[in-house]
Amino acid sequence: MHEAKFYNKGKSNTVKCVLCPHRCIIKDGKYGKCKARLNKAGVLYSENYGRVTGLSYDPVEKKPLYHFYPGRQIQSVGTYGCNLHCEFCQNYHISQVCIKDLLSSRYMSPEDIILLTLKNNTCCGISYTYNEPATWYEYMMNIAVQAKKAGMANAVVSNGYINPEPLEMLMDITDAFNIDLKAFDDDFYRKFTGSTLKPVKRTIKTIAERNIHLEITNLILPGLNDDVQTFERFTQWVADELGPDIPLHINRYFPSYKMTIDPTPIEKITMLRKKAMDKLNFVYCGNVSSLYGSSDTICPKCKNTVIQRADYKTFTKGIDNKGNCIHCNYRITIC
Repeated sequence: MHEAKFYNKGKSNTVKCVLCPHRCIIKDGKYGKCKARLNKAGVLYSENYGRVTGLSYDPVEKKPLYHFYPGRQIQSVGTYGCNLHCEFCQNYHISQVCIKDLLSSRYMSPEDIILLTLKNNTCCGISYTYNEPATWYEYMMNIAVQAKKAGMANAVVSNGYINPEPLEMLMDITDAFNIDLKAFDDDFYRKFTGSTLKPVKRTIKTIAERNIHLEITNLILPGLNDDVQTFERFTQWVADELGPDIPLHINRYFPSYKMTIDPTPIEKITMLRKKAMDKLNFVYCGNVSSLYGSSDTICPKCKNTVIQRADYKTFTKGIDNKGNCIHCNYRITIC
């Protein structure tokens, strides 16, 4: 175990974790809502520090990050625990469990992760993913600092439910974020995730204001967060508050964990993408391989395909090394 950051000591060996907006008050011997931060005799520990449950070289597009080192691989690492309790979680076997319920894990030091990543010369850096990285903040930070020193990029795939101070420190060493915004509806957040929307919006705006590379993912659940008017308010907010060039990934839902409703109709994904493209320049579909061209990057000005994608194979055929469209010289935000 590793002592946690961002907590305050209370009376009778209680602690208050201030890493995320839950601000859990944790009694001695108990966990916070994330099931990974343990109070032991008045000291808060990150019990998931170094307990790796997932480690893989992935295409960076799988995160999904489409405008960040397109076509490159990235080392993906995850532990266990999450500060949200989404009823539709795809990785519930690692995100919704304590250490005693893990099927498997292995200890790896930050140095182990760095050395392994450096062995793959096609790898652009490290992605903190699979489960919510904020719940293993200390481990992520210790890896990320060393990755920066080694000239590697850091990419954080997160639900965005984190307090401002730890976010500021994280942004200092992060090159890209993908924030999974579950819905543009606070009632949905409260009912289906056990959290609230406002802190996620704050996180997204803060990242954008720092000019750190940002992409947003929205998983569409039939009848729950697929209301067209709410979705249009969401895309208008992205366009107005963040800018029309922020890439948006609209993902198709499949039944998982506690959620058993039918998969999202492809027609719904197609329609929402069309609506989003009225306001945003780069809108992609996920979990819908049958939608030809829905993962390609199209130049907003001349409408030529500049990056073509198929089954995580990427062809950067229409963009120069400065991120400009070779057909019309339009600047496309590519890191």
